[in-house]
Amino acid sequence: MIAVDPLCALREFISRHRRLFVLTGAGCSTASGIPDYRDRDGRWKCRRPVMYQDFVHSAAVRRRYWARSALGWPAVDGAQPNRAHRALAALESAGRLTRLVTQNVDGLHQRAGSRKVIDLHGRLDAVECLHCRETAPRPLFQDRLVDLNPWLTAAASVPAAPDADAHLEAPELASVRIPPCVHCGGPLKPAVTFFGEAVPPERVAAAHEALARADAMLVVGSSLMVYSGYRFCRAAREQGKAIAAVNQGRTRADAELTVKIDDDCGRVLHGVVCDTDTQAMVRDPVCDRATAGAVGPGNGAALRPSHHAGQDRTAGNPQRPGGA
Repeated sequence: MIAVDPLCALREFISRHRRLFVLTGAGCSTASGIPDYRDRDGRWKCRRPVMYQDFVHSAAVRRRYWARSALGWPAVDGAQPNRAHRALAALESAGRLTRLVTQNVDGLHQRAGSRKVIDLHGRLDAVECLHCRETAPRPLFQDRLVDLNPWLTAAASVPAAPDADAHLEAPELASVRIPPCVHCGGPLKPAVTFFGEAVPPERVAAAHEALARADAMLVVGSSLMVYSGYRFCRAAREQGKAIAAVNQGRTRADAELTVKIDDDCGRVLHGVVCDTDTQAMVRDPVCDRATAGAVGPGNGAALRPSHHAGQDRTAGNPQRPGGA
């Protein structure tokens, strides 16, 4: 292993690869006050989110989901982009991205100014009907939900959880009233991909097309534990593309990474992008000596040779809403 400064490592990676395919996860939004799901080792921090089939088939599950989401939504709605979002928007503005694919459902990349965004798992700022598939803005649904359940206002201080969830356990959950679709009266769900639900194939196809046009892949704030994001690392590896990751803790793709930076993604991206001229990045000669080695634990960066096509040794995970 040869350890180098994280800023140097990422600056070198970006300077070598002019067209980047970027994949982001929950770690990109934690500095904006939105909790993530996993710890440094990729383990769950909290209970597993609602599964798609349970939401669709159980009115009790829907009542519990929407009561908790009513309390968690204001934190997402009021969140502001952080340094990671702004740095990635600057890279796009400099013409360095083929596409930004996010596993997050908070819309913060767009608020930061990014336009080439694929919301792989959808967006929380809309709801959709399970029957007629009509959509509506989440703020309007939120007003209807709180109007029908005024007791939720008194419970607004409960701790937030990932993806507009909240840590609420109360007797009133069993009697929550959920506004129906205004078009057909059917049940509503957030316009996101739940665990156990397939990502729309057109989004996956668009992401693969952007990856094919890229020189390399950059992962930001994702453990890649869920297959819906990890599949793009597999595809990049099969195409012989270099992969860099900026993430605090272990990722599912550690053995396949060209550059692994175990550090705060906002700090690193801001240091590289916003303190340098992204239009004319030059190679730092100090980084040239870091050409081989293994990924090591702890903060900092490690560089290793690129991996090409090989046997996949990791089984797939179910899909998930939001971050990784």
